[in-house]
Amino acid sequence: MGCMPTVTSTSTQVLSALVLLLSCAGGLAQVPAPAVVTTPQVRAELMAHAPQGVQPGQPLWLGVQLQHQPGWHTYWRNPGDSGLATQLSWQLPAGMQAADTLWPPPRMIPVGDMVNHGFENTVLLAVPVQVTKAFKPGAAEVRLQADWLVCKQECIPQSGQFVLKLPAAASITDHGPAFEQLLSLQPLALSPPTQNAQLTAQGLELRIQGLPEDVHGHALKAFAESPEVLASGLGMSGGGTWHNGVWQMNAAQHRTRGSEPDEIGLLLIDDSSSPPRSWRVSLHIQGNWPAETSPAASPVVRPQTLPAPSSVSFAALVSALLGAFVGGLLLNLMPCVLPVLAIKVLSLSKAPVSVAQRRGIGTAYAAGVLLSMLALALLVMGLRAAGGQLGWGFQLQSPWLVAALALLFTLIALNLAGLLELRGNWTSSLAVQMAAHPLADAFLSGVLAVVVAAPCTAPFMGASVGIAFTLPAWQGILIFVCLGSGLALPFTLSAWLPATAHWLPRPGAWMAVLRRALAFPMLLTVVWLLWVFAKQTGTDATTVLLAALVFLSGLAWSLCLSGRLAIWVRVLFAACLAGLLWMAQPMWLSSVGADSNPLVSDARWQAWSEERVSKAMQDGQPVFIDFTAAWCVTCQVNKQTTLRDAQVLQAFADKHVLLLQADWTQRDPAISQALTALGRSGVPVYVLQAPGKPAQVLPELLTPEVVLKALAPI
Repeated sequence: MGCMPTVTSTSTQVLSALVLLLSCAGGLAQVPAPAVVTTPQVRAELMAHAPQGVQPGQPLWLGVQLQHQPGWHTYWRNPGDSGLATQLSWQLPAGMQAADTLWPPPRMIPVGDMVNHGFENTVLLAVPVQVTKAFKPGAAEVRLQADWLVCKQECIPQSGQFVLKLPAAASITDHGPAFEQLLSLQPLALSPPTQNAQLTAQGLELRIQGLPEDVHGHALKAFAESPEVLASGLGMSGGGTWHNGVWQMNAAQHRTRGSEPDEIGLLLIDDSSSPPRSWRVSLHIQGNWPAETSPAASPVVRPQTLPAPSSVSFAALVSALLGAFVGGLLLNLMPCVLPVLAIKVLSLSKAPVSVAQRRGIGTAYAAGVLLSMLALALLVMGLRAAGGQLGWGFQLQSPWLVAALALLFTLIALNLAGLLELRGNWTSSLAVQMAAHPLADAFLSGVLAVVVAAPCTAPFMGASVGIAFTLPAWQGILIFVCLGSGLALPFTLSAWLPATAHWLPRPGAWMAVLRRALAFPMLLTVVWLLWVFAKQTGTDATTVLLAALVFLSGLAWSLCLSGRLAIWVRVLFAACLAGLLWMAQPMWLSSVGADSNPLVSDARWQAWSEERVSKAMQDGQPVFIDFTAAWCVTCQVNKQTTLRDAQVLQAFADKHVLLLQADWTQRDPAISQALTALGRSGVPVYVLQAPGKPAQVLPELLTPEVVLKALAPI
């Protein structure tokens, strides 16, 4: 028999869909990672070199090779004045032990008035691996998590998960030349390997001896192995002096020095020959470090740690609480929240519902909103206190969660439309339990409302949320209580005021029509999530997700069929889904995590970076920065209205304003730090910055009048 139409609660739909979602997620988690990850800027490949095969006592080298697109670069162990060093995290079989990473000699890369240390073109980072007797002969699987920052004029944090299967006892020499070149470029130790360096008022006085005679008189470049101790670019404009075979240089300390080491490693490079030659020496530092330098005045705030929490005035706290409450009210109008709210209001119109039951349902919904809101806020606070650069709405920076929400809302929409009615024993029992426990149903609806509403920073809410993360815990919690109260108020108020019962129409056939109509807002939310996913990953991965939604929806629909044919239908949909995921895994895994600033599509706008802001300030050019994300509804409204208004664009052109977009669709530590410096933790944030003037943060809800008024004094 076919499925009989039933009216299930929102929470029943959610829990049923989540069971299917977790089953699918379990299958995705088992998809193996590739040995090659490709982004628009970098091709990264995990490679091995074992001339005598993988066996105890024989040499084994593992490495990741980064091939950069023209103009792009990644960073050395000491990235210089900006940037982040590439990080390698190995997972090796039992009996294998990896040593420290071997780096080739870096280049000095000038960026404005700064100098970075990094690599262009192709670079191999490798580790020697000791294979002990505990290693069991046979095929071995090596896993690597690599994280790198790739920069041109803008910087993009990227990562890759790699898997490489090493054959049993067979010689591995395919990439031998690359490893041999890396080994040939390793620095030689000087004699003596440890030498003294004297601190003076001008910096660290270097007197290096033991260098080969054939480099005497050559200009050398010097790189400190530890970041933010010595100045970057040592030797770019004259590589020291020579006296009786001793190379001398006065090395200035780094402008943001934050440590006072007693010993530091120094790399010396002679790049007058090809390939360049390098030597390493350990410096024992004598004397006392001067007081730590403070960075030169800069228009860009670059905090390295979060500021200590400090209380605000009573008036400021009240203003933040009011802004959070009003922002929470407006969250109910977000297109992803409104359908959930409408379904819950519809449930109150069903008879019979007593006054006590209505109040209990309203209270449970409010509890779900408040508790999940506080849990999410405490999670962000905890991770930020631990050093994580996260912000409000961070959950939708994960393409995996975006895909999961798209699946969940698709199943809910099919259920509302009457196309997905699960009638198995487990779903029947679940529906009975939810009907018998309407308070649990309302509580889960409140949780769902927070999950889909949190990424949106409604007007009046951005400053309050940003302040909350910098205040003492109890004051921050108060702000999020007000935010959750505003979100929960409309439904809770309608449940607690008996008079509202007369405002609702009587139960009837209209309820089935409305129930099916609510499927369309849900599907529009799915469209929005797919658009966000496409911005994060690309069209290929989005096509795979669309096909997966179709096959998984068909599989869920087949569960309500009966008879022998139903089994074959389920097998067909399951096989199609499994085949799709298997064939698409290399493309899927390589695209997730790649970020090419997809929101910067208008030629008038450029991708944001601190270097571009600094250069504009030096050139006397004002800057307008749009901190945005694809999953931020308010951002997209402002983009399509105010930021494309003809008068606003003309005013930008007349004032020669540099337009920059900081795309936070995926996690970006640099953008997170910039938002923290502005006292914000979510988007949208709009900043107008002019040379010689403090940065001006504009309201989240932009109008042409607001922007034109801000531009007038420039």
